Amino acid sequence: MRTRYDEVCEDLVNSPRRWLVTGVAGFIGSALLERLLDLGQTVVGVDNFLTGHRRNLDDVLAINPDERLQFEFIEGDLRDPAVAKRACKDVDIVLHEAALGSVPRSINDPIATHQHNVDAFLNVLVAARDANVGRVVYASSSSVYGDHPGLPKHEERIGTPLSPYAVTKRVDEIYARVFHDVYGQQSIGLRYFNVFGRRQDPNGVYAAVIPRWIAGMVAGNPCTIFGDGKNSRDFCYVDNIVQANLLAATATDPAVTGTVYNCGCNGRTDLVELHDMIRDQLKKDHPHVADVRPVFEAPRAGDVMHSQAAIDKISAALGYVPTHQVADGMVETVAWFSRRLAPS
Repeated sequence: MRTRYDEVCEDLVNSPRRWLVTGVAGFIGSALLERLLDLGQTVVGVDNFLTGHRRNLDDVLAINPDERLQFEFIEGDLRDPAVAKRACKDVDIVLHEAALGSVPRSINDPIATHQHNVDAFLNVLVAARDANVGRVVYASSSSVYGDHPGLPKHEERIGTPLSPYAVTKRVDEIYARVFHDVYGQQSIGLRYFNVFGRRQDPNGVYAAVIPRWIAGMVAGNPCTIFGDGKNSRDFCYVDNIVQANLLAATATDPAVTGTVYNCGCNGRTDLVELHDMIRDQLKKDHPHVADVRPVFEAPRAGDVMHSQAAIDKISAALGYVPTHQVADGMVETVAWFSRRLAPS
């Protein structure tokens, strides 16, 4: 069955555009770069390598070396307005992925989180406005739902933020709406729900749970679950995120802009289930992980108990249909990491 996403990809091949991907060296940014280059687009990427990695860019550009000619990289920090101005020059569409992620990191350093997530985003909005960029699509987060108990999460019903990170993402949404209303700048926010996939960083104290657990199991280390393991999340494979960004960037009806959309799968997987799913996939290539069991520690501040995306709004407005449920994405993710990790 032909989907809206199929139509968008075909149109982009026939009518290439010039894109800016911020945070291009991160795992989401590099997935966007990979797909855009595959579709014959011209891409400007910017990153300061605070959380992104040059190896992610090298990995993408090694897939088809000829596509290097369609990619311009700017190493710079978007907290500097001059960097944002340079990056937005002659760009048709901005995909803003740059951010300082992690709820625990934001609790430990709220000032840095605000600077990278709010100040930098405001610089991008101003630069995009001044450069007459056609549309800005930006990454928001399911964290904005805060303490609202409802499941699944609907875009118009949010609660009190539970972390500085959540505050910054909510502020970004407000700024984008104001720029839409005051300056006529077309923007769409995507509230990501626990994205995972290839090139996600398994290292560091603030590493996301899925790559950290994969690397830990392969190394023979037990995985830590904070709480009793009943916390659940709507884990969303990165290719679904790529689809949502391209749909949001190219939607022709201006009435779908100036708002935010959930980007998930409308599913829930608790942390014990997630642990077992990863282990069962990994043991096919790494038999020593078959008997791995998690260890449990006290819950962390700022963590919500459950998260699940209602996706009726994004499906109706943009034609979004997830291509990967969590199990499908996990097969691809574990296979990708298995080729790159070996027991210590």
